[in-house]
Amino acid sequence: MPPRRDDDPAVAPGNFRSDGPPSPPPYPQPPAAASGLPTPAPQSLRPARPLRPYDPRPFPQPPADAPLTDDPASTQGDLRPSSPSALGPYAQPPVLPAADPAPQLLPATPPPPPLSLDYVGSGPPTYDAEPTALPPADPDELDDLVADTVLDGARYGASTLRAASVRGDSARFRGEPRRDSLLTARFGAGEQALVLVAMATGARATPGAHRAAAEACHWIARAVGRSHARLSEDIRAARRGDLKSGLHRLTDRSLGKLRASATEQGIDPEEYSAGLRCLLLPADPECRTRVFFGVGPGGLFRLRDGEWQDIEPSVADAIGEAVVGFGSQPAETPEGDRLTMDLGIPTPPSPYEPAPEPPREPFRFRASVARPGDALLMCTGGLAEPLRGEPELSAHLAGRWSGTTPPGLAAFLADTQVRVKGYADDRTAAAVWEA
Repeated sequence: MPPRRDDDPAVAPGNFRSDGPPSPPPYPQPPAAASGLPTPAPQSLRPARPLRPYDPRPFPQPPADAPLTDDPASTQGDLRPSSPSALGPYAQPPVLPAADPAPQLLPATPPPPPLSLDYVGSGPPTYDAEPTALPPADPDELDDLVADTVLDGARYGASTLRAASVRGDSARFRGEPRRDSLLTARFGAGEQALVLVAMATGARATPGAHRAAAEACHWIARAVGRSHARLSEDIRAARRGDLKSGLHRLTDRSLGKLRASATEQGIDPEEYSAGLRCLLLPADPECRTRVFFGVGPGGLFRLRDGEWQDIEPSVADAIGEAVVGFGSQPAETPEGDRLTMDLGIPTPPSPYEPAPEPPREPFRFRASVARPGDALLMCTGGLAEPLRGEPELSAHLAGRWSGTTPPGLAAFLADTQVRVKGYADDRTAAAVWEA
């Protein structure tokens, strides 16, 4: 065996000689550059084809150098296909139809009438609609303050009640307290209960008019509350005579206490007086009798079938037991002696007898049976006078209150505040809707 040489390629580093077949090299070797040409880059190292940029246009467009005219004279050698479909993706977008002409505007529909009005009649009232000045206050007599507006309501049996009292425009402007007073109360429970609505108006241009009105409401409420069981029974039994005489006595007794209170305060009873109007509503759903009684000016109205009916009792209807200061003198004495004719000559006052009291307002009473759908309205003179004197106001309220659903508290308050030029007194109203 000849000796091994180091320059033998068979035994070069990385080659191992053995008797078996030769083993493959551990790593593939690139071919030798025999021709001197550059070796091509591996397939994996070739640059990738650039991606086509995203075209947001809805339709593909032809290339920029492609003419967009069909006139053969405009270009020479135009090799474009004769039909757009032959262009493939470069077809022109479809021609959209022309926009419709502008539609003709119809005449505007007039807006519906407002739910509430500020005023009715010939023109706007003199004063503003909102309060301007507050009444003066005494730090030691804060209980004497009167709110500008009072609102109340309830539902008993087959009737729904709404009541409101609002200071007049004149008093709001001058900073005077509200002379009207409103009181609502329920005496008893269940179907035996009796609801009382009392309202009073103090004398005009007197400093304590608001106190007199509030005191009159309190006195009559106390008297009715103590006798509510008997009154409720008489109403359900339709004892009209007993009701009239009993309520006449309660009213006279309450106004007598008001005059006595004026004497205790050192005030003239004529200045510390008030007109009083009341409404009794039984809670029994089977009883639809509504009883009105009172003394002084105001109004009692009934809305039936969309028409107002003035059902205020007249003075001729004030028949009942005589009370002090009510009615005229009898035609003869109990002994049968005829009185002399009054010739209108004033009689000098006697030093031994007190001066006669001036005649007072007659007592008014009315008991009526309500029908389903009726609306009964009791109010003071501040609302009764414009309701009688302004047809637009009565028509507006008739339209507002003739529906099957009674108005809410806010709507009722807005209705009672519809103003009329020439009427700026306090307004107090109570309305009853029959289911």
